[in-house]
Amino acid sequence: MPEPIIAPSILSADFTRLGEEIARVPDADWIHVDIMDGHFVPNLSFGAMITAAAHRATDIPLDVHLMIENPEKWVDDHIDAGAHTVIFHVEATEDPVSLARHIREKGARAAFSLRPGTPIEDHLPILGEFDQVLVMSVEPGFGGQSFMPDQLDKVRTLRREIDARGLDCTIEIDGGISRDTIAAAAEAGCDAFVAGSAVYGAEDPNTEVGLLRSLAARA
Repeated sequence: MPEPIIAPSILSADFTRLGEEIARVPDADWIHVDIMDGHFVPNLSFGAMITAAAHRATDIPLDVHLMIENPEKWVDDHIDAGAHTVIFHVEATEDPVSLARHIREKGARAAFSLRPGTPIEDHLPILGEFDQVLVMSVEPGFGGQSFMPDQLDKVRTLRREIDARGLDCTIEIDGGISRDTIAAAAEAGCDAFVAGSAVYGAEDPNTEVGLLRSLAARA
């Protein structure tokens, strides 16, 4: 089995010291960048300028999560800014397959995410068009929420489908991931784990990255 992927979320970092905050997690596999428009989700965060700033600050791949309406309008900006993976919500677009193909043609990895209330079953037929699926284990839009264990059923469904079809598709989980929850997510079949407050709220964020990775690997 490949090593678990740990992706600290800079939503929990100090934006006035973004480069320094990213430098505190040199052992991270990815850096997770949350983009929120105040419409698709009630919170508002930053745009492609922060993706670009993060890209200038690190060589660690950027895992960019677009929690926005009309993602078609903005994916190119984030790819041009240095996104390694672009994640959009299936609820926010009418043609996820065309958007995924466009992202891949532009040279980035394509991923979709879905809210906790959105069933995964309707989207299993399109998995072959994607490099990654992000399962939200909280309602998207705010950091620091509690983990929703019922969302692991989606992970198990994805794991069975991906393995049965022999697909090269990463399962990522985001929301409430910590020392207390990462083992259950790994056991369910997750490959990649977004951790915000668990990492940046720790005394030594980089040590926490290693601890979370070992907990996931043991599970």
